[in-house]
Amino acid sequence: MSTEFKLGAKVRSLRRKEGLTQTDLASKLEISPSYLNLIEHNQRPLPAHLLVKVAQRTVRFALQVKNVGGKHVELTFPNGQAYDFAVLDASGREVWRWSRGRMFTQGIQNRLLGTGEAMNAGATWPAGKAAGRYTVVATLNSTNFPSEERSDFVLP
Repeated sequence: MSTEFKLGAKVRSLRRKEGLTQTDLASKLEISPSYLNLIEHNQRPLPAHLLVKVAQRTVRFALQVKNVGGKHVELTFPNGQAYDFAVLDASGREVWRWSRGRMFTQGIQNRLLGTGEAMNAGATWPAGKAAGRYTVVATLNSTNFPSEERSDFVLP
């Protein structure tokens, strides 16, 4: 049994966003440009194995803040942006930030975490063709319990 999806317009939109020609993307997917053209026009379905290849150039990040103490903890945030993720290249230059271009409420917010409870946050970086060594910086923007974690990773 084969699983197929008709996502031609989405594939075309993502390809254009990444600045790739049909020939470039077809080469990366190891298919012919004419077959990719048929997929983009929903004349051929997008087989699941190609969908995985298309999705492989995204990186998902997660931040979990857990109350491991014996008392409730109230996190205070100066605005609606409770967290952020930034990706730095090998030279330390910022190449992507989750919050860039987003708008957040301007009111103080609180989040109560009981014993053993966690706050989870996540983001997806559309890395595209950006091979190399990177560092993700995950930040909890709490005024009373600020936290920053870093993790190195490599995109082949």
